[in-house]
Amino acid sequence: MLRQGGNAFDAAIAAAFTACVTESVLTSLGGGGFLLAHTAAGHNVLFDFFCQTPESNPPPSQLDFFPIQANFGDTTQEFHVGLGSMAVPGSVAGYIDIHRQLGRLPLKTILAPARHWATRGITVGSFQAYCFEILSPILTASAAAQAIYVPGGKLLGPGDRLYLGAFADFLEALAQEGSDLFYQGDLAHRIATDCERQGGYLRLADLQSYRMIAREPLAVPYRGGLLLTNPPPSSGGTLIAFALKLLADALVPNLEHGSPGHVATLVEVMRLTNLARQDGYDSHLYQPGIADQFLSPAHSHPYQQQLKTALQGVNKWGSTTHISAIDTEGNAVSLTTSNGEGSSYVIPGTAIMVNNMLGEEDLNPRGFHQWQPNQRISSMMAPTIVLHQGKPSLVLGSGGSNRIRTAILQVVSNVLDFGFDLDRAVHAPRLHWERGALHLEAGYDRPSLQAQGIGTAEDCTWWQASNMFFGGVHAVAVGADGSFTGVGDRRRNGACVIV
Repeated sequence: MLRQGGNAFDAAIAAAFTACVTESVLTSLGGGGFLLAHTAAGHNVLFDFFCQTPESNPPPSQLDFFPIQANFGDTTQEFHVGLGSMAVPGSVAGYIDIHRQLGRLPLKTILAPARHWATRGITVGSFQAYCFEILSPILTASAAAQAIYVPGGKLLGPGDRLYLGAFADFLEALAQEGSDLFYQGDLAHRIATDCERQGGYLRLADLQSYRMIAREPLAVPYRGGLLLTNPPPSSGGTLIAFALKLLADALVPNLEHGSPGHVATLVEVMRLTNLARQDGYDSHLYQPGIADQFLSPAHSHPYQQQLKTALQGVNKWGSTTHISAIDTEGNAVSLTTSNGEGSSYVIPGTAIMVNNMLGEEDLNPRGFHQWQPNQRISSMMAPTIVLHQGKPSLVLGSGGSNRIRTAILQVVSNVLDFGFDLDRAVHAPRLHWERGALHLEAGYDRPSLQAQGIGTAEDCTWWQASNMFFGGVHAVAVGADGSFTGVGDRRRNGACVIV
């Protein structure tokens, strides 16, 4: 797109459509997401096209909603799928509207790469095959999903070809009709009818009334820069901001990255951030000014004091995809989009699997089927841009469910606190603490940490290798001299190109 005279927004939207083919079990037009934009004119805006709860929540008489186990190898995670797990998709509306507002190239040109690969097919690599294995309970749960991912009764593996001809046909029609094709016409009626008959919540009015929302990004000063990220009602950006607020006071000069002191600090920051989240904020995300209250000294100071106390003796003892883009004009894009794990329901004639956002535990803190009707779902997705003197210096984001915010936190800290170059910052080992369980990625010095009492508990998992469980931070940056760098996270088979 850049070579054809497009801007960063053209590039990001084209890549997002193409990812629906090349990473089809991680992202889909049946899901939703967020795009954080910094324009060459200096405007900052967060486009929210994440999934919406239906307008009514009486459970269908026969709810299609059931659990599956996603096996990452060293740990498992439970998700719920079926038509009863589907929220209103937003990706089609978001991509089309953002392209109309900020893009430059014709929509047909933007869709061409996705159509090409959907028709020609892609060769399944080791990473895609790993994803298929993890999500095999979903990919085998419906005949339509099996037809795509289990042709002939065998799950696609490395070297096999994946074809999405029906998706290519859908994109051709989308280029002509725009987003009405998805939200107003025959497809909307079919989705609503299938839900009504087979146990889903979605109805025609839910699809017809969906709109993208433009929001003011959450802005957080940190280490001489200004970090822009996803504001409420999503929680990921606010939690990253709170963690950085704690980290700013806790990291001491000359602290070695990966040392017992550094690991203990990150663990405690993550623990206190989760504790602060329980102060009722997840239940009131739609109140005006909620982020200011959460980040205010009145709320954060007690946790800063707890952190200092906890660290006094420290020396004695993560289905989502992300796209970052920046151009020479000064436009910057951080785009995170997800289909959850997928519901297993495939919209007939499109090869588009719809999301399972109503079946993700972390997105439903009140419990399943207790969501408020007709509301944006809170998300951990946190597309992020760091500005220095009003210009973008770092653009990043991540997939990884609950691990998104801790992955972004660690990469931002690696760059701004430790001065790491982008490749080292992204590929340094990560950790994640949640609900009393500590996960440490391969690369940490296990003997030295355990000698200080870190990672010795039964609820600590020492991973044997780097893994997509810890997110996939794809980042681009502009140096002080104007040079461009970029890194695609190897954990998620990431890639980067500089034109």
